[in-house]
Amino acid sequence: MVIDPTLLGILACPQDKGPLVLVDTDSGQGLYNPRLQRLYPIENDIPVLLVDEARDVADDEHARLIAQADG
Repeated sequence: MVIDPTLLGILACPQDKGPLVLVDTDSGQGLYNPRLQRLYPIENDIPVLLVDEARDVADDEHARLIAQADG
């Protein structure tokens, strides 16, 4: 799935209202909040931006996701 850059610029974390980063995970793609280390799933090409559906990310996975987002 490719999220339109304009849409990605509009989407925000429901918890801290900050920007999200599109990342690849073991289970597909997700939207990542590096400030809170929370990963929101994308199911059937639809971002699930519900606080209860996000999962916490451990420090080692956080480092991998940040490296991926940086390029």
